[in-house]
Amino acid sequence: MKTLLIDYGSGNLRSCAKSLEAAGFNAGGNALIVSSDPRDVAAANALVLPGQGHFRQVMESFLASGFEDALREHIALGKAFLGICVGMQILFDSSAEADLAGLGVIAGRIERFAKVSPVPQMQWNTLSPIGDSPLMRGLPETSFAYFVHSYYAPVGVTPDGAITEYGRPFQSVVSQGNVHATQFHPEKSQRLGLQMLGNFRDWAVSN
Repeated sequence: MKTLLIDYGSGNLRSCAKSLEAAGFNAGGNALIVSSDPRDVAAANALVLPGQGHFRQVMESFLASGFEDALREHIALGKAFLGICVGMQILFDSSAEADLAGLGVIAGRIERFAKVSPVPQMQWNTLSPIGDSPLMRGLPETSFAYFVHSYYAPVGVTPDGAITEYGRPFQSVVSQGNVHATQFHPEKSQRLGLQMLGNFRDWAVSN
């Protein structure tokens, strides 16, 4: 399987690449490519979109990279896709963080935490699975992931994934068909993060 990690200037690109390698994306017949060339997407079985920072900055950088059409075609073909942190948020229709449309791959609006302190959430927090997301399979009953964020996806945006509580419940993992994404950083979540990336790899290989 060939996995392409999209390089559009995201700050967490290098740590994502290291975690994907540690999770076996570059071993056993698998190949991990880090590329800033949208033409490389056509040959990839799986795409990974990292993201860190402000919604507007990430969205504008992604659009300027020229990857949008290739990403949409990849998803339309049913190929595996993983978004991370703001790379998850820009999949939605919009965000309270900026007056700028997202990609609209997943219906809904990203909201800002209110009536909770401190913001951003910067801590380990639990994941409670809902439905049957491939990312969550085989995880311990109580799983902890590392979060750094001020904005969140409301519960119910997809039927499969995971829910986390921080002042209110929010959806920390989304799975919709071949599209999967996490609000937290798998690359900062140690053993759990590697297991979830491995789950995505195994699912992508088998689909």
